Amino acid sequence: MGTAQRENGGAHPLRLALGGAALVVLGALALAAPALAQSPSAAGKGLLFHDGATVRTVVVSAPLPNGGSDPFYAVTNGAEGQLGIAGLGPGDAGYTGGDWAFHAVTFNEGVTPYLLTSDEAVLAASAAGDVTIARIPANDFRCPVQP
Repeated sequence: MGTAQRENGGAHPLRLALGGAALVVLGALALAAPALAQSPSAAGKGLLFHDGATVRTVVVSAPLPNGGSDPFYAVTNGAEGQLGIAGLGPGDAGYTGGDWAFHAVTFNEGVTPYLLTSDEAVLAASAAGDVTIARIPANDFRCPVQP
């Protein structure tokens, strides 16, 4: 009889434990998939806009609920190619290393989305009535920008 079966014909306890663990992990991933799709790191795919340029980030972000200080803008319904927008980056006064204060930016009904590539562009779009900005402290996170 093989090592995968016990003498009584049942499955080996280790194989049962590993199979159960795999099911738990798969179930957790299935439940987390919708949340991951909306996460800041998923939105930027390791790239962000900062002052009109594309910058790289450390892709693995860490939650920092209610702890962000550097403005980060995630456009919920942006134009093709829209990335997250870092309000500050290395070398900017006040940059704290990527402790992001999360802001959701949504183009208002009737406005055709266009690319936003800086915090100045986000604020100008808000002043023009094109977008609504909502601060969501529960979504704050840490993710450094690479200089």
